[in-house]
Amino acid sequence: MLAIAGLLALGACSKSASDKAADNVRDATENAADNIEAAAANTASNLQNQADAVTNAAENRADAVRNAGENKADRIESNHH
Repeated sequence: MLAIAGLLALGACSKSASDKAADNVRDATENAADNIEAAAANTASNLQNQADAVTNAAENRADAVRNAGENKADRIESNHH
């Protein structure tokens, strides 16, 4: 009985050449699709990092302008008191 089950299992595992070729195509296209998705995710991450850097630089510059304005206003006030 065990031998028959083993032979049936082997028979179920053997695939025709066209089935193997189809599986290879599926595997290759799945890998290509995964690579496309990974590249897109990396590009999006890089763009987000660049956007964050631009935002941070702009915020820093805006803070510097505000501080310069406050300092100048403070100097004006202290010179007229």
